Amino acid sequence: MEIIEERGLSTHGLSCIRDDRVLFENLELSLNPGELLQIEGHNGSGKTSLLRILCGLALPSEGRVCWQGESIEDNRLEYNAVLNYVGHKHGVKGDLTPYENLRVSRAMHGSATDITLDDALEQVGLRGFEDVPSRTLSAGQRRRVGLARLLTRQAALWILDEPFTSLDKKGIHWVEEQLHQHSEQGGIAVLTSHHPLKNPHLKQVCLHD
Repeated sequence: MEIIEERGLSTHGLSCIRDDRVLFENLELSLNPGELLQIEGHNGSGKTSLLRILCGLALPSEGRVCWQGESIEDNRLEYNAVLNYVGHKHGVKGDLTPYENLRVSRAMHGSATDITLDDALEQVGLRGFEDVPSRTLSAGQRRRVGLARLLTRQAALWILDEPFTSLDKKGIHWVEEQLHQHSEQGGIAVLTSHHPLKNPHLKQVCLHD
């Protein structure tokens, strides 16, 4: 039998039970470099729970998550180094400015890109807001601060929870472009969203509640 080497993200028999309720079970996923996975489902169907398990922030009830053929539990430091996670709450500290939020994120995670923090904020449309407390920003602007981390860290794997939430048309187009470029460069992305995406390497899975 031919042995196929895993080169990306995969799940094996993945199941999740919360409060005695089965959210999903025996989930088998496989993503190779350049592929995107869009996860859909109603509220409460387990989308965020699945992303947290894929990130290693929560444990599955059964099964395992693997990166390049190795369990992420056995390879945590290396896995964290290739992972860029933007959650639904986007992790922006209100008492810090957008610039300070990005500086802290870059210092904590390393693997910095060549782009400056100022340029990253300008690309997401926050020029002129670099030094204001993030709590004074709109919901869409705070979402942009969180998404700016995609520009400041080198990461082969992006996991994004509802990245289009609170964004205007220009912001939505920017995220679409970043996903396209990431895919073209051989990156992998997993995201939850009902927003229609067009990508020749897009996969989709729907969780049922």
